[in-house]
Amino acid sequence: MPSDPALRAGAILEIDLGAIVANWRMLAAKAVPAACAAVVKANGYGLGATEVAGALLAAGCRRFYVATLDEGIALRAALGAGPEIAVFNGPLPGSAKDFAAARLIPVLNDPGQVESWEKLTAGDRGSAPAIHVDTGLNRLGLSLAEFDALVARLERIGIDTLVSHLACAETPGHALNAAQRERFLAARRRLPGIRASLAASSGIFLGADFHFDEVRPGAALYGVNPCPGQPNPMRAVARLSAKIVQLRKIDSGESVGYGAAHVMDGPGLLATAAIGYADGWPRSLSHRGCGWIAGKRIPLLGRVSMDLATFDVSAVDPVELAPGATIELIGDRYGVDDAAADAGTIGYEILTALGSRYHRVYR
Repeated sequence: MPSDPALRAGAILEIDLGAIVANWRMLAAKAVPAACAAVVKANGYGLGATEVAGALLAAGCRRFYVATLDEGIALRAALGAGPEIAVFNGPLPGSAKDFAAARLIPVLNDPGQVESWEKLTAGDRGSAPAIHVDTGLNRLGLSLAEFDALVARLERIGIDTLVSHLACAETPGHALNAAQRERFLAARRRLPGIRASLAASSGIFLGADFHFDEVRPGAALYGVNPCPGQPNPMRAVARLSAKIVQLRKIDSGESVGYGAAHVMDGPGLLATAAIGYADGWPRSLSHRGCGWIAGKRIPLLGRVSMDLATFDVSAVDPVELAPGATIELIGDRYGVDDAAADAGTIGYEILTALGSRYHRVYR
């Protein structure tokens, strides 16, 4: 008989679905009268698209955004025919019929995608598409000139939603926010009567002028702070802990890990934990990250390796230390944004990098 998977796993990732729902409800209330969709791309920002979307669907969310066609097909299979599912990247050449078959909403980003969708017969089109107009991010979307040239064709196709994306929403005073809003308004006037969606997580906090008909929160749902430099208004969602594999006494002057990158300045006790960059715990946390045991901060020593990371547990009460005991890596004391700051990245990357080897617990 196999043992409990929680016992076999080297690390445990707990996801609080109730906190995700609470975050969505708070953002939805903030955006009223706009509708509030949910972005569940990248496997629900690493936390499980099926589980997250299922909880949000039960809470009343009726529209979900993913990045790729395969993400959309998988989510449609999990959620059934009810909710709307839009795919940001739109149809790659040859894939338009797959969108229609799965009743997915393609977000059309360039003239070629508009043409491929237009070629489908009326009976095969499935869900009405969205159109993405680039208002200043210069990543995806029709340029304003392309949009103007295609307006008549877009009216014939029957567009469902006009979408754009803010480049600097995390910086409320940035001049590009107002400029993008004005460009978006100009595009909306060309296609009156359709749904308009500009604001993602941080954009919601720019105020009602940015909400339009629909907001599309992503990272904020998962506890990432949408207002950097201010207290985080979102509830924490993820808790990550790794198990100690081995304890080792070490003397002053001895080195730790690959490259002898850390040298002990005194004797100590090390705990090697079953987590590394193959699990999505960034190598850039080498010498900079930390963990927590029994309320005590323990520094990460040396380099994060593929499957292991080493912590200085010299100051921890020995009664708390044994193989199988856990080190908290994300939790109440050290959140996703804290880990991101130490890794020199953003909370989005910390979450989306979380790997498949964790034992996942949904609460």
